[in-house]
Amino acid sequence: MSDPVSAPVSALGGAHFDGFATVQEIGPVGMISLRAKGLKSLAKAIKAAVGTKVPAQRQIEVNGDRACGWMSPDEYLLVLPYAEVAAALAALSKSLAEEHFLAVDVSDARAVFRITGAKADQVLAKLMPVDFATLAPGELRRSRAAQVAAAVWQQDQGFTLVCFRSVAGYVMGLLSHSAHPGAELQ
Repeated sequence: MSDPVSAPVSALGGAHFDGFATVQEIGPVGMISLRAKGLKSLAKAIKAAVGTKVPAQRQIEVNGDRACGWMSPDEYLLVLPYAEVAAALAALSKSLAEEHFLAVDVSDARAVFRITGAKADQVLAKLMPVDFATLAPGELRRSRAAQVAAAVWQQDQGFTLVCFRSVAGYVMGLLSHSAHPGAELQ
């Protein structure tokens, strides 16, 4: 008997809300948590896996549908198409074969949301202690959305928010409520 291979499923099936801003759950998205510090081959490994350079502190390097975000002094979040995670993990293993690192597929443990529209920053400003007026393109911020750990960055005229999959429904509710028509900030 063969094991059935199931297609990846997004956390909320592509849940969508249109208010004064649009909120969309966009999974499944491939994600790799890479723990490494001071490795001579790190830049080459990240380039091989997602095609970006190593991001500076609190930055994210985006290359189309691939990215590498700085999460802490020894942690990076690699974002790529879901189907390419295994190949990226192999590329990391090959590039870092002689060094100490940890690379883990966290794709199915995360949910990803896009918040777009002229007032998308207002949706997030109500939930996160971040000054969105000064959050520059390419800057990644780790914070909380209400009581939930999240990472957020500005991208393509909107924002991308990543949180744990286990709280995806709660975060969708927060974002939808915050984007409800008539709830704009004055």
